[in-house]
Amino acid sequence: MKLSQKMVAEAIGTFALTFIGITAICMNVGGLVGVALAHGLAIAVMVSAMGHISGGHFNPAVTIGLMAGGKIKTNDTIAYIIAQLGGAVLAAAAAKAVLPPLLAEGAKLGTPIPAPGIEYGPAILAEIILTFFLVLVVYGTAVDQRAPKVGGLFIGLTVTLDILAAGPITGASMNPARTFGPALIGGYWEMHLVSWVGPLIGGVLAGVVYPKFLGKEGM
Repeated sequence: MKLSQKMVAEAIGTFALTFIGITAICMNVGGLVGVALAHGLAIAVMVSAMGHISGGHFNPAVTIGLMAGGKIKTNDTIAYIIAQLGGAVLAAAAAKAVLPPLLAEGAKLGTPIPAPGIEYGPAILAEIILTFFLVLVVYGTAVDQRAPKVGGLFIGLTVTLDILAAGPITGASMNPARTFGPALIGGYWEMHLVSWVGPLIGGVLAGVVYPKFLGKEGM
């Protein structure tokens, strides 16, 4: 598969996740449960549709986590992250264009931002834990050759349960691209580093732990 095809798949998948996530938050579709399901279903569908092309990362933390485990080359990692960020920015611009301005502004264009009173340390720790679970599930259901071929479903479910658990605390980003897109388009940069530092550390930890302690030799 050409790298250009993989980049297009990553951009489309990240666009879908970001657009659906933003619109679900801004329109308050089903409250926290609805928002969690919207993100989880978007991931499940797009991983299932694009996984055979690019691996279905749609998230710089997943890509970095797979690089840490030796599953993707450095040059491809950079290309993937560029595609993911580009897809997220385009999605945020599209969402801003279709949403009622008052709803978009009231929900800060669906940008994951820690709740008032949550400091950087606890917020980053929460994102590390959430993203560790997510990337661990990616390894356990999609990367490990022993896994059943149902990675999209369980990766999506992990996103759903992570948002249910910590959405009201940190925004449950787990994904720097998902936060970067609406932050750039809407100008919402509050505690933006949380959505980079926490997920990237969590992704790397999972990328080290799974192959070393849980994976089969040569996986």
